[in-house]
Amino acid sequence: MSYQKDGVVSRGRPRDVELDRRLTSAVLEVLGEEGFEGLTFEAVARRSKASKASLYRRWPSKRDMVLAAVKDGPARETSEPLEPGSCLRDDLLALVRRLAQTMSTADTGTALMLLQAGLEDPDLCDAIEEAVGPTGARLPQPVIDAAVARGELPLGVDPFAYEEVVGAVLLLRRANGLAITDDYLHSLVDAVVIPALTASPVRVGLPAGIFSGHPSTTANPSQETS
Repeated sequence: MSYQKDGVVSRGRPRDVELDRRLTSAVLEVLGEEGFEGLTFEAVARRSKASKASLYRRWPSKRDMVLAAVKDGPARETSEPLEPGSCLRDDLLALVRRLAQTMSTADTGTALMLLQAGLEDPDLCDAIEEAVGPTGARLPQPVIDAAVARGELPLGVDPFAYEEVVGAVLLLRRANGLAITDDYLHSLVDAVVIPALTASPVRVGLPAGIFSGHPSTTANPSQETS
C-alpha cells in the first residue's frame, strides 16, 4: 500500500496522528506519576489503550519514547531555532524565555520526572537538545563562541554557571507556584547569570551538576571530598 503526502509517495500505512498524540500524552502522564524507572512500554500501552506493538513500531527504546513525547509535548511550541542576538544579554534572555515557556507547558511533576530521567540516563538530556533544538536548559557553544568573539566572555569559559542556576531556579519557582515574568527573567540574567559567567574560571574541572554535565548518582559526600 502507498500513500501520498506533500507530493511524496510513501509505502505502508499512513501514521495515525491521533494515535501518535495519544501515545505521547500517555508517556508524559506515566512519567509524571511513576518516574523514569516506572515508565515502561506496558504501562504506556495500558494508559493509552493501545497495543505494545503500536509502541514498538514507533520507538525502539524508552529513551526514544521520551524524546518523542517531549518533542510533541513540552517542546512542541519551542522547537524553532533561536535567532542570534547582538550581544550576550540578548542571547541569554532568549534562552531563559525559551526554558520558561517550555516549562510552562508541562506540569511540575512531569518537569521533575524529566530531570530524574536525565539523571538516570545522562545522555538523554543531550539527546533532547539535539532532537528539539535549544530548550534553554543548556548554554549552547555557539552562544559562548559569539560572546568570546565580541569580548564579552573569556576564552574557555565554562557554561556551568548558567546551566546550574537557570534550570534550578525556574524549576523551583514553578514548583512553588511563583510567577516567572519577563521582568524576573531580566533580573535573573542581569543580576545573576551574566555576573556569574563573567566571573567564572576557565575550564578547570568544575564538577558535573544536576543540569550540566553527567553527574554521578552513586558517590556519597565523603567520596566527593576525599
